[in-house]
Amino acid sequence: MLSNETLQKNVQDAIKWEPLLHAAEIGVVVHEGVVTLTGTVDSYLKKIEVEKATKSVVGVVAVVEKIEVCFLNPSFKNDTQIADEVLSALMLNNELPKEQIKIQVEKGWITLDGTLNWNYQKDAAKRVVDRIAGVKGVTNNIMVKTETKDLVERVDIEKAFARNWAIDINDIEVSVFHNTVTLIGKVDSWYIRDLAEQLAWKARGVCAVDNKLVVEYQVTHSL
Repeated sequence: MLSNETLQKNVQDAIKWEPLLHAAEIGVVVHEGVVTLTGTVDSYLKKIEVEKATKSVVGVVAVVEKIEVCFLNPSFKNDTQIADEVLSALMLNNELPKEQIKIQVEKGWITLDGTLNWNYQKDAAKRVVDRIAGVKGVTNNIMVKTETKDLVERVDIEKAFARNWAIDINDIEVSVFHNTVTLIGKVDSWYIRDLAEQLAWKARGVCAVDNKLVVEYQVTHSL
């Protein structure tokens, strides 16, 4: 069990531990396991890394992210230049069927649209965009629509959970309706919550994962 003060210090240390973030000025406020992040960074990638580092800390049950991306030279790249770089980066990625991805850029904010066969492709498209200089944010509206006729097998997902050392299968209820998987239960870290979702997405035929897992970790008050 962690006090708010201890959890705050652990989150601050986790952020500073990341080489990309050690000089970042990030405000961290903790209340009952809910972490609020504030401050500014000079790239969207750093914003993502702050959130990832925070979610990796034991005791974090939710993250409120209020970090802004502010460039040292706001006019160094316009939307047309950003769009050209995004398209070029997507073309170089062999995991992606480029013709099925559409992009829109507005004031540095990227919106991804289209339909892909696998969730890993959707994630890969966003990772490509995350690293483009000048990007302020990303909305990933890509849909996953499998071409396979196979029905999603609940037991296969449960077996994948059972094989993983970090997941207690007794904590998670798996239900399947058509091509949608729903995860219900309580886990003690964001790491396990995200891991369970990633494993569920790997099942053949999955088009959507409704992750209703709740992160619960008891926090004590220091006197």
